[in-house]
Amino acid sequence: MDTPTALLDVTRMQRNIQRMQGRASTLGVQLRPHVKTHKCAEVVAAQIAAGATGITVSTLKEAEYFFAQGIRDILYAVAMAPHKLPQALALRREGCALTLITDSLAGSKAIVDFGRLHAETFAVMIEIDCDGHRSGVKPQDPRLLEIARLLGTSLAGVLTHAGESYGLDTPQALQAIAELERARCVAAAERIRAAGMPCAQVSVGSTPTALSAVSLEGVTELRAGVYAFFDLVMHNIGVCHLDELALSVLTTVIGHQPEKGWIITDAGWMAMSRDRGTQAQKRDFGYGQVCTETGEPIDGLLLSGANQEHGVAQFQGKKVDVVAQFPLGTRLRILPNHACATGTQFDSYSAVLENGDVQVWERLRGW
Repeated sequence: MDTPTALLDVTRMQRNIQRMQGRASTLGVQLRPHVKTHKCAEVVAAQIAAGATGITVSTLKEAEYFFAQGIRDILYAVAMAPHKLPQALALRREGCALTLITDSLAGSKAIVDFGRLHAETFAVMIEIDCDGHRSGVKPQDPRLLEIARLLGTSLAGVLTHAGESYGLDTPQALQAIAELERARCVAAAERIRAAGMPCAQVSVGSTPTALSAVSLEGVTELRAGVYAFFDLVMHNIGVCHLDELALSVLTTVIGHQPEKGWIITDAGWMAMSRDRGTQAQKRDFGYGQVCTETGEPIDGLLLSGANQEHGVAQFQGKKVDVVAQFPLGTRLRILPNHACATGTQFDSYSAVLENGDVQVWERLRGW
């Protein structure tokens, strides 16, 4: 096998998928996985087989790709840019049950006006800002009802994403933000209903909050994405163990700097990505945790530096004869900080099955 290669442990992936599906079932909601992490037909098939209802996408290219794979119920969870409405219309005209989102009066008007012009009623959800992390309308903002009225029969519901959960690392804090996510999205839906308008769907989710929520009363569906693979950021947050990370990068030792204790690999940031998401967390993994070829983490050995095609692996806090222990040609695996960012560096995964066989699973890229 050539290197660097994105390795996918299918057994771990299947366990992760079953775990999240079990959480959704226990909490009494539908699971609509976000496929932006893996962008892979085989992974989506495993999620649907486990019980997922529809999918969430981050690009219309993903929507087109997975609709062609037979997935009809698709939520495009990025605020709709007006120039993309013809692409969305084409999908709906082909039979895709595509749902859009908006968080502004201007965006809503663009959708409604375009739909009226083309005799199409789009399904639209209003994005709610539950934690000040990114975009959305606050539940008590007067614009919420104005947007709902403007959407009229296009209004499908409300959704939110507690992105601030990525900065937490205790069960108590994660449970609290999961409840905040739920309560504020439900409050937005109830406010719309109290104004005499229907609001059927209440959609919440992130991997940390989905795995931490105690109750999802008033919620209809759960969204989460990175759970299928997990990564070091999720490990630091506390929602997974290292032996649950399904994605790694297989790399080869191509050189050394013995006096510095450096092991040079052929996996630089073009393989791992530049994501340093663990840098702000309680444990910084550099560009990734280095493991043996069979996947066991090597204590203290991190990918501490990365150039475009060269990685620098180095032990933290101890001196090791790196030439003797990791001779030229040694194969290693590196666990990534952010599975979404590392995955997108590759056109395909080398999917390792339980029996050891390897299959090539293609991965969608681009917009």
